[in-house]
This record gives sequence, structure tokens and C-alpha cells, in this order.
Amino acid sequence: MKGGFYLRLAKDGITKNRKLYFPYILTCICMIMMFYIIYYLGMCADFTKVRGGDMLKSFLSFGIFVIAIFALIFLYYTNSFLIRRRQKEFGLYNILGMGKRNLVKVLVWENILTAAVSIASGLVLGILFSKLAELAALRILGGETGFAIHVDPKAVIASAVLFLAIFLLIMLRMVFYIFRLRPVEMLKSENVGEKPPKANWILALLGAVLLATAYYLAVAVIDPMSAMVMFFFAVILVIIATYFLFIAGSVALCRLLQKKKNYYYKTRHFVSLSSMVYRMKRNGAGLASICILSTMVLVTVSTTVCLWAQTEDSVSKRYPHDIMMEFTSSDYSETEVYKEIVDRTLAEYGETAENVEDYHYYSTAGYQFKDQVTLRWDHLASAGVGEVESIRALYFITLDEYNRISGDSREMSDGELLLYPYKTDFEYDTVTIEDCGTWNVEILDAEPFPVGSAQADVMGSLFIVVKDMSVMKQIEEACNVAADSTGMSLNYIDESYGIDLSCDDEKQIEIYDTIVQRFGELEAQNNGMTEDGRDLPHYILDSQAGGRADLIAINGGLFFLGVMLGAVFLFGTVLIMYYKQISEGYEDQDRFDILMKVGMSRKEVRQSINSQVLTVFFLPLVTAGVHLAFAFPLISKILLLMSATEERLLMMITVCCYLVFALFYVIVYGITSKSYYTIISGKGKR
Repeated sequence: MKGGFYLRLAKDGITKNRKLYFPYILTCICMIMMFYIIYYLGMCADFTKVRGGDMLKSFLSFGIFVIAIFALIFLYYTNSFLIRRRQKEFGLYNILGMGKRNLVKVLVWENILTAAVSIASGLVLGILFSKLAELAALRILGGETGFAIHVDPKAVIASAVLFLAIFLLIMLRMVFYIFRLRPVEMLKSENVGEKPPKANWILALLGAVLLATAYYLAVAVIDPMSAMVMFFFAVILVIIATYFLFIAGSVALCRLLQKKKNYYYKTRHFVSLSSMVYRMKRNGAGLASICILSTMVLVTVSTTVCLWAQTEDSVSKRYPHDIMMEFTSSDYSETEVYKEIVDRTLAEYGETAENVEDYHYYSTAGYQFKDQVTLRWDHLASAGVGEVESIRALYFITLDEYNRISGDSREMSDGELLLYPYKTDFEYDTVTIEDCGTWNVEILDAEPFPVGSAQADVMGSLFIVVKDMSVMKQIEEACNVAADSTGMSLNYIDESYGIDLSCDDEKQIEIYDTIVQRFGELEAQNNGMTEDGRDLPHYILDSQAGGRADLIAINGGLFFLGVMLGAVFLFGTVLIMYYKQISEGYEDQDRFDILMKVGMSRKEVRQSINSQVLTVFFLPLVTAGVHLAFAFPLISKILLLMSATEERLLMMITVCCYLVFALFYVIVYGITSKSYYTIISGKGKR
């Protein structure tokens, strides 16, 4: 046989099986397009010209890896639907005289055609849409670029090589499959699985226990640091439990429903339930995959949208003033010379300091166990699991400073203090600080004073208002004794000085850079010493304008990547749903033909189909919603670590994402159920 013969057979095979091949090819094209876009943006030179662009590129590099792994697993998995549906056709070819080597040649050509069309189309669409994606990403970062379309050879080569390798693996799997099966097995392949599987109660029970454990971990976690530690463990448990419950639990549920005679022995339920139980073990894996992918879409999109929506709020909390300075010295003095530099610089730029905030506070870290706070790090060096979650940032301020900042006029006795827990909980009436004393606690409703670094801390924080400077110095001394015993550097009381400006961000950054330069010149003049020989204070400067660009890069990068990955996961969800309905339609076709011949009307067939499709098709959507609801407390606490503090906004965004996804899911259901009914009723026979 000439090579052209196999090519014609390959073309005919793809055309005649277009209901199976075209969605598969379309998904391959979309995967290649998304991979090219992410890779192109990760190499885009325009991002290096924008503040925060390098950070966005690092996120996109992670996205390249995720899409590559997902594409490999997903396309390899979905190809099994194609192979299973074509087995009977290959068996007929084999019996009619075409050897397995000839079948392999046909499959090789089919794979070559699929790869060629997919890679060529995917790269063309990727190149076309890469400029749109670049404009969107730069718009998020606040940058600008031209409208000329550029082609990145590295991105083209990387995309082509990756997906050629994936198609090669798929082809090897197809070849192995053909040589492993006998012609008789191929002819009977569509009847494989007719023997109903037994209900595996042990596996179903194990799945229920694992899912309950994961839900408990998600709901019971208290502080954000624990949430970060528990998140990946809980995710693994949910994935395993979902597969166990859909594979084994679904069969067990069908068996229970069959025992209910008033439910089972009805026309609409009898046929659909009998059909479901015959193939539920195989369908369970597909349903579980749909559920997991749906949950991934919802979690990815809702969290990244929430982060992006709260970017400006996070900036204002992380940077309470346009320019902030913190000075640290053993006697918190010699800061006036720095303030004079700030005043001179502002005068040169024609600006005046507004909303000036100047106060002293002390910051350190310790471990909180219930109402006990220890500052002795060496004491806990050998502590076991759970110690990381107990780390707390501690911020102290005197009552006088608190009243001045807040405009309040509180009074306090010697044995009292005010406390505000941030990113953690504190539910006790007293607090004991090791080597310092025990105080009665009054919980505040808000932060007693602004500390921008607390917004960036991954651990929880305790803001504490003490009676006077003597108490704060007592705590400072205890901390330095503990630090000195472990060889750590000493920590002193800080002076926080913040100002606001009326100019735009660009001018603010220019002023900030000038102040930084002049502070450095002051230190260099006398080698960090004052005129009378004392050390100049150590200082830290922050700019809200500069910090805004960095935070926009982080949240914008996550948002952009979340949308892209959400789209990729959505492609996978839709294709699995489509193939599930199509493959089940062909498997059920003969069965329903027989039922109609023995007197079952088309209306009854449609009712039976609707009962089965509604039960099976919407189960992953409902389960994904339950997963999302139980994961919400965990997600909200993790977002708290990233300064997304509006839990109500997260809830609203999550609900909206679920409703939009459910609408999309219903549309896909309408399309696939129509195809399913067309095949079942005999209109889709080939």
C-alpha cells in the first residue's frame, strides 16, 4: 500500500469521527495558544521598562510550568476517549485484512495531521492574541506599549517542541494500545464494562472520612499562618476523597437507590439508574475530574479577582503615609537632623508635609501559647510541630502616644493593657509576657496605631498599648536579654515619622529618591557618627507610590495568571463533559433502541435521559460548590496574609464566580444533553 492510502484513511477517519476529533483538536489549539501567550509574556522586553514588570514575569514563569504539566496530563487523558470509541472500527479493519502495522500507520498519520493542524493554528492564534494579552498586562501595571505584533522565536520553538513531545507520547500510547488488543477485543470494546461493579463500601467510607477530615481542617483553622500550612494538605485530601467518593461512593449510592422500590421501579428512574450503575466505576473518574477542575476554576478566579479588587485598600494599609521613616537607636534620639533634610527637600520641590504623624513604638517577635507570650527564643528551640503557627509579631505603644494618635482620652491602671489581635485571635482576659509580668486585657476594635509592616507579615500580630514608657522599656530590656543570650542582634524602641504629599505618584517617587540619597550622604560624611561621636540612628524609608507599583505587580500578576489558568482549566472541564456525554450516548444507543422497540415512547426515553443526565451531570457542580464553601474560611485566612482583609468582598466575589460558572455549566449541559439525546434516539448513528 502506498503512503497516500494511509493518509486518505487518516483524513477520512478524522472527518467521519469529527464529533470526537474536532473538539479535541480545538482544545489542543487553545492549549497551545495559551502556552505561547504565557511564554511570550514571560520573555517580553516591554515588562522590564515598567515598575513591577519583573515580578509579573516571575509569576508567568510559574504559569508556563503549570500549563505544560496540565496540558500533558489532560491531553493524554482525553485521548483515551478517542481510542475507546475507535476500537470497534479498528477491529473491523483488522478482520477485513488490515494488519496491526497498517493500523498503526493510519494512527500515525492521524496523529501527524492532528498535531500539524493544532500546532500551526495554536501558534497563529497565540501570535495574534499575544498582543492583546500584552496590552492587558501592561494596562494592569500602568505601562504603555505600541500596537505592533511581535513574534518571539523562542516562544514559537518552545511551544512547538513541548506539544510535539506530548503528541509523540500520545502516539506511542495509541500504538501500544493497538498491539496489545486482539481483534475480538476491539470489536467487543463498546460492550466492555456491562457487568455491574460491586459497591466498594470500604473505599466509599474511606473517601467520606478523608473528605470530612479535609473539611474539618479548613473550618477549624484559626490563624492565617496555620491556614497556609494546612492548605496543600487539605487540597490533597479533597482530591483523593473526591475520586474515592465518585468512583466507589457513586456505585454504593446507586445500589441504595435500587433497593428503594418506590423510587427504582419507575420508568424515568429504572432505565437511567440501571444504566448508571453499569458504568459508574468508569464514569466516576470523569465526574471527579470535572468536579476537581470546576473547583480549581472557581478558587483560582475568585481569589485572584479578590486580591486585585483590594489592591488599593492593601496599599493604604501597608503604607499609611506617602513617605514613611522609621528611626532606631539605643536612646531613640538624633532624628532631628533627618527631619531637617526632609523639610529642605520638600521646600526645594515646592511641597509641604501634610498629616504629619510622629510617635515611638517598640516591635519584636515571640511565641504565643494561649494567654502566654514568651520572648525567650532559645527556650523553644526544641519545640515540635505547631511552633511556626505560634509566632507573633508584637507591637507596643504607650497610652499617651495612643491617646494622641487616636484622639481618645483613655486611662489605665498598672495591671491593665489594651490589645488588638491582627491576622490571629486572642480570646483571653489576661496576657502574661515572660519575664515581664501579667496584665488584664481589654480587646480593641481596631489597630491602635498604624504599622505598615504588620500588613506584610505572614504571621499574626498583637498590637499592645501599655501604661507608660517604663513598661515599654521593661519589655525592651527583657527582649534584649533573650536576644543577647542567643547571639541575636539587640532591638530598640523605634520612632515612626510619616508625612503625606499633595503631588502625583511620579513626583512623590522623585522626592523619595532624593531623600534616600541625602540620608546616605549624611551617613557617609562622618562614617555614620554624629558630631559628638554618637552613632546615627538606623533608618528605614518607604514610599507609598513605589509600594503601590510593587503591589499592583503582585496582585495584577496573580490576577492575570489566575484568569489565564482559569481559562485553561475551563477548557479541560468542558472537553471532559463533552466527551463524557458523547461516549455515554454511543454506549447507550443500542440499549435505548431496544427499549423503544419493546414499547417505550420517545417521551419516556427523553424523561429517562433527563433523569440520568441531571443526576450525573450536575453532581460535580454541586460538589464543587460544597468544596468551595468549606474551603472559604481557609482561603480567606490565606488572603489575609496577602493583605486582602475584606472577607465580605471575598464572599461576594466567590458567590458571583460560582453563579457565572453555574450559568456557563448549564449552557454546556444544554449543548451536550442535546447531542446525547440525538445519539440515543438514533439520529446520531453513523
